[in-house]
Amino acid sequence: MRLVFAGTPEFAAVALAAVHAAGHEIVLVLTQPDRPAGRGMKLQPSPVKQWALAHNLPLAQPDTLRGEAAGVLPARGAVDAMVVVAYGLILPPAVLGLPRRGCLNVHASLLPRWRGAAPIQRALLAGDRTTGVAVMQMDAGLDTGPVWAERAVEIGAHETAGELHDRLAALGAGLLVDVLADLARGAGPDAPTPQHGEGATYARKIGKAEAQLDFAAAAPDLDRCVRAFNPAPGASCSHRGERLKVWRCKVDAGGPAGAAPGTVLAVDPGRGIRVACGSGSLWLVEVQRAGARRQAGGSLAATGWLRPGEVLAGTADA
Repeated sequence: MRLVFAGTPEFAAVALAAVHAAGHEIVLVLTQPDRPAGRGMKLQPSPVKQWALAHNLPLAQPDTLRGEAAGVLPARGAVDAMVVVAYGLILPPAVLGLPRRGCLNVHASLLPRWRGAAPIQRALLAGDRTTGVAVMQMDAGLDTGPVWAERAVEIGAHETAGELHDRLAALGAGLLVDVLADLARGAGPDAPTPQHGEGATYARKIGKAEAQLDFAAAAPDLDRCVRAFNPAPGASCSHRGERLKVWRCKVDAGGPAGAAPGTVLAVDPGRGIRVACGSGSLWLVEVQRAGARRQAGGSLAATGWLRPGEVLAGTADA
């Protein structure tokens, strides 16, 4: 099939590689303009841009697809479909109708649950046991189009957002290739299945403030927060005014009665840092001080930087 591919982050680059390997003709790759990143805030190309340039694919980086900017796209009917994976720009109705078969989107949830920008993190925060990927036909709504195919996976008890992202990226890429193959040979369903409004939830964009650990919460809730915000933006608390990021933790149902939330209950070079929560306690297994590398909680405990009886605060209090 002749395709336009639109995507930006690594999740999309995995799909682009799979579509290319499947032998489809990619006549144009669209990705977001380069953005400043890192300590030096230098302009950085997206993973999709890097992959497209490495494979000599035509590339465009418009900051909108409205008005004259849409002129970068092939003429109406010139391509079979446009594949959109975590692109980051809204497609106007005029663009949705340009390809012969319209626009297909790969979404990292089982629709209609977790429509929106952060389905992986929201699934983890909510304690969902199952998620998956969907390939849908795009319409004017936000992830509301009918679904061509879905695949479900179980969420691991200790899985982070980064680990789940990688699994879903591979799963979504494979599902996309299957759907495109079906469309090319006229196999599969005659039409996508409409979504039902019942059970629809919205996965709003993650804000950094959400990643501040509030130890008044129950230990299992904090564990989900740590996993949902690994690798970005990273769950955090503070000690003596210094930010401490928590990358991995382990729930402990026990804890002394009356200990204030955030109180350091134990520092164990073998297990880490045990902190009282609103219910239960949490072992901080992998942490990172400001300006330092990640390290085992037990290694930090051995330095004497914090001691039993001290209290970790939310970063908002730092």
